[in-house]
Amino acid sequence: MKRLSRTLATMVAATVLASSAFAQSAKDLSGLTPYIPIGTEPPAKLIVDPPIPLALAHGVVLIQYRAENVHIVPVFGPEALKIFPRVGHLHINVDGLPWHWADASDTGTIDVKDLPPGPHKITIDLVDGNHQLFPGQRVTVAFTMPDVGQNKY
Repeated sequence: MKRLSRTLATMVAATVLASSAFAQSAKDLSGLTPYIPIGTEPPAKLIVDPPIPLALAHGVVLIQYRAENVHIVPVFGPEALKIFPRVGHLHINVDGLPWHWADASDTGTIDVKDLPPGPHKITIDLVDGNHQLFPGQRVTVAFTMPDVGQNKY
């Protein structure tokens, strides 16, 4: 019986140690505490993947992105610069047209449909609540839209 008790105790201890090794901290899950003063945050960063090939084959551009050290939310204007943790949104431009749209939904995916076949560029800017580009956070994704014919979604 002692041997069974020791075996069970060892298994419990091993399980606790293994699960704690993979556990994330509260900071990892929730981000910085709101009690740290503005200005001490690490720089904002935009990470953008290339378009998903399977979607392109169906005539849809799906570009996944992730923003670090900035919360993508629909908060705009000069007062947005005073919010901590930092807030911002995306400006998205297709093919250098003289207009763009703002995306503050934080879905993690940019979705563009019905582009004509051929080469295209989508530029994604990570901007603050006052629409100013975070330094170095402009990413341009170049791709070729295939002629999908009847293969559209």
